[in-house]
Amino acid sequence: MSNPSVLAPHESAFAAFARPGAVVPDFEHIRRLANQVVPFGAFVGVEVTEVDAEHAVVEIPDRAELTNQMGTVHAGAQFLAADIAGACAFVGATAERIADVAWLVVRDSWSSFRRPGKGLVRAVATVEERGARRVLAAGPGERIELDGRAQLHDAAGTQIGVIRFAYVAEMVAAPQVPTP
Repeated sequence: MSNPSVLAPHESAFAAFARPGAVVPDFEHIRRLANQVVPFGAFVGVEVTEVDAEHAVVEIPDRAELTNQMGTVHAGAQFLAADIAGACAFVGATAERIADVAWLVVRDSWSSFRRPGKGLVRAVATVEERGARRVLAAGPGERIELDGRAQLHDAAGTQIGVIRFAYVAEMVAAPQVPTP
């Protein structure tokens, strides 16, 4: 079975998040859409609860099937939430040009789990401001490297981990003009 949200080649992976003609980014639109476009996130049940120009928040529900044999939230579920929060933080930080971004990938990541997570877990992600500014100023087809970070907190607000991301983004290439 194929994923109906997979984009055709040479399209912006993020164009659906843009609101053409909008003076102010529609962060609520971004949040709602983010909960629909990642089938694996929906399957697991993680939910994007906040997106703005500064950060994004994703929650992992308190469900037994998302735990490990010790009854704590599985590291894979925590990474998934951090990954989706990081991508949403990127979209929020670059919202004014998001339709010009062809793709964003995680080039590398580092995780530091500090204590077991129990119950509802939140991933709060940001992207570095300097990298976001480079994306906003980038030309057609340009590749930009930037960093992000997601802090993981349990329901009591205790930090249980940090995941850092090294991203690579590429802008949509300039249209090719056919030669006569």
